[in-house]
Amino acid sequence: MAKIGEGDKRWIVEDRPDGTNVHNWHWAETNCLEWSRSFFNKLLADQTILDGEGNLFIRTKKLDKFDGEAYVNVRKGKIIPGYELSVVLSWEGEAKDSDGKSLAKTEGTVEIPYISDENADEDPEIRVTVREDGPIEKRLKDAFIAKGKPFVLEQVRSWVTAMARGGPAKDELESKTPVKKTTVGGAAAAPAAAETAKAKEAVKEKKKPKPKEGFKTITMSEKFHCRSRDLYEILMDENRWKGFTQSNARISKEVGGEFSIFDGSVTGTNLELQEGKLIVQKWRFGSWPDGILSTVRLTFDEPEPGVTVVKLTHTDVPEEDRYGNETVVENTERGWRDLIFHKIRAVFGFGI
Repeated sequence: MAKIGEGDKRWIVEDRPDGTNVHNWHWAETNCLEWSRSFFNKLLADQTILDGEGNLFIRTKKLDKFDGEAYVNVRKGKIIPGYELSVVLSWEGEAKDSDGKSLAKTEGTVEIPYISDENADEDPEIRVTVREDGPIEKRLKDAFIAKGKPFVLEQVRSWVTAMARGGPAKDELESKTPVKKTTVGGAAAAPAAAETAKAKEAVKEKKKPKPKEGFKTITMSEKFHCRSRDLYEILMDENRWKGFTQSNARISKEVGGEFSIFDGSVTGTNLELQEGKLIVQKWRFGSWPDGILSTVRLTFDEPEPGVTVVKLTHTDVPEEDRYGNETVVENTERGWRDLIFHKIRAVFGFGI
């Protein structure tokens, strides 16, 4: 039996000076609770929800409660987040008359009782309360539900995405990724013909129109077991929209008409409508920087009776929202897939 400190070096696992995890031997766990508390506090506390719209003024105050656990495990290069959190956020609101005189002030809470990695693909339950039950206080509460709830959900989604990428361990993981070395016979010995080809490709790239910086395009293709006109009608009918999203919606069926969906968190205008064939709209999320509008194009194709393929092209989606979150594109793509297309299949039975 070997003494402590001795033994065959091939079987001893130890930290290397370069930080490399040889053969991914180690299971590394990082406690993310305090990092998560700071993340939520930065994005949710002291934020303006309404600043005079409808003579209402609403802002969040502070995190009153942040309990649970949050951690990230890394094994064989795979990031495995785990978390169960309970969060309570306080808010305050004031209603004024047209002359700016205060009619009522109130306070309330926003409770997110359960955020879990088991339900990472679903939005958590959010409960909004208000201290008093008067008509003005109820109006303030309803306004928070309409405007504040989508804002809170957006921040939760941002945190879930950040955890999936490694949370506070992300930078450490990237710094420990071994850099591949180039051999002498590699790039240095590349033939002249390859260099010429690269030069030609560079010229071609310069001639291509450059996409707008800071914006992305989302493309998606989904298949449904229904007629194209039925799917078109669901997307353009506010009552059916309310049914499958469980949120308020107002949708005009006219070109040039306006719409408001997901409790007002998304608004826009109809640009082009062809029943059962085409929907083109301008979309804007309330959390986006002022003045930014994206374009949604949905085409409907019925390759055979009873089967519809809808193709989505969503252009000019900003990479960041007004709060500096860099998960807008990812959250928007997930919203189309999980909150619209998958919900339609589940509610109306159009699954393939």
